[in-house]
Amino acid sequence: MTPRNLAVVLIVVWAIFSLLLAHAVEPDPELTALEYAPNMVRGPDLDAYAPTDVFGNGHLAQAPIPGTSPRDGLMPWPFKGDDAGRAMAGRILKSPLDAKDDKVLARGQEVFAHMCAHCHGPGGAGDGLVTKRGVPPPPSLLAQPARDLKDGEIFHIITFGRKNMPPHAGQMSRRDRWYAVAWVRSLQEKKP
Repeated sequence: MTPRNLAVVLIVVWAIFSLLLAHAVEPDPELTALEYAPNMVRGPDLDAYAPTDVFGNGHLAQAPIPGTSPRDGLMPWPFKGDDAGRAMAGRILKSPLDAKDDKVLARGQEVFAHMCAHCHGPGGAGDGLVTKRGVPPPPSLLAQPARDLKDGEIFHIITFGRKNMPPHAGQMSRRDRWYAVAWVRSLQEKKP
């Protein structure tokens, strides 16, 4: 056997072995998504009133720069990323958007198409393109368990992720997450 033929045989054997191994390993949908750079998600806890050498005045908590206003009126976030936090968000959080407004729905559809449809599918049925590539399908957003979620719970799931879904707080602004919630609700209304 020539070296070239041997190389071809080895490549074919390796490819067959890889395919068999890939089909033998069943993904676990209960596993949480991988976190890349977790220190970016959970940075070091700093005491706001502790002395520091970060700023010249020795204080970590600094006064706002004159003439500025808070970004999007953001308030402190009291919710943890667990089921208790999700339930609390469902009780407390209310969408600041009018979910019946055509502009809100148009933006919601755009956000959903860019950030959600690749997994959840364009209609929210859990049949996105990535599920055809071996990723476990997410639950349908049209099914009763998703319909039973309060708007704040959906917002919390988008923010922190759940099971196989990674958190999207770093990729989507709070406002865009509310647009996505409005679009999910409109999809649910279209498919009774």
